[in-house]
Amino acid sequence: MPPFDAAAPEPALPRPRRQRRAKVAGALSGWLAARIVEHLRELGLEPGTHITEQRLADHFQVSRTPVRTALTALAESGAVASHPNRGFFIAQAPACLGAGEVAVGDEDKLYYRIAEDRLNGRIPQRVTEAQLVRRYKVSRKRIAATLSRMAHEGWLQRLPGHGWAFEAMLDSVKGYEDGYRFRAVIEPAALRQPGYHLPKEAIGRLRETQRDFLEHNARYTDAQAFDLGSGFHETLVGASGNAFLLDALRRVNTVRRLFEYRAKRDRASILGQYREHIALLDLIEAGRLERAARLMEKHLVGAGKMKARLVSQPKPTKE
Repeated sequence: MPPFDAAAPEPALPRPRRQRRAKVAGALSGWLAARIVEHLRELGLEPGTHITEQRLADHFQVSRTPVRTALTALAESGAVASHPNRGFFIAQAPACLGAGEVAVGDEDKLYYRIAEDRLNGRIPQRVTEAQLVRRYKVSRKRIAATLSRMAHEGWLQRLPGHGWAFEAMLDSVKGYEDGYRFRAVIEPAALRQPGYHLPKEAIGRLRETQRDFLEHNARYTDAQAFDLGSGFHETLVGASGNAFLLDALRRVNTVRRLFEYRAKRDRASILGQYREHIALLDLIEAGRLERAARLMEKHLVGAGKMKARLVSQPKPTKE
């Protein structure tokens, strides 16, 4: 496995801007650390592999500052090793780490509160950081970090000048169910594509992550659980080689994210889906693609009905 190549240092910024960015980076780094672990697991890197900040910054579309802070936190937990004047290295096989083993701090509370308020129409489609600071009575750096995270996940965008705009999201239980019905059409179709191929290594990694969630799901935040499930389905559809099917699934996954957070809070009800994920992998590995396609359709229809019941009762939030 080739190492991540080192990159040139970031250009210096004016002092006030540099300080503000450092504050935002600190608030963002807890969430980013968990995402880095997931990314390293997907890459399947071996212990001793060199990691550089710039490659991770490019992947997550952030500056190197929060990446550096996140890697430092991972070094403290033993997930990576930090060597003076040499950088960061894989300390243990990322496959041995659970995505939920990295703490994300209290930022999730603010993140989910904003998500729930937006879903219920308590905040408008366009907002400013100052408005959110007043509403949630938190510091501007926490708001800025949380908004940056939402933008990275695709359901918020920065407007020219000042302000942010929430992207169109599913805002009704019917729309949420329709999303699952659409997936029940395209995902089985992906498994039926000529030349479908999911590499054995990918099957092994996916099976391991699904088992980790079944055994340690309490360690996962709602966002991590969503990313794990959506990543599983996108990997299976991506193995079809049909870019249109994969793009359609990614669009649906983006707009359903907020409703999914409600469903993921009831872990006991959703664990069966992850067992079915493993059954799907077993069928794909055995080359029984038509049976896997039929199971996928049943899996998605059942999940849509079950989750529609879960999301119909929003979690109350404090004003």
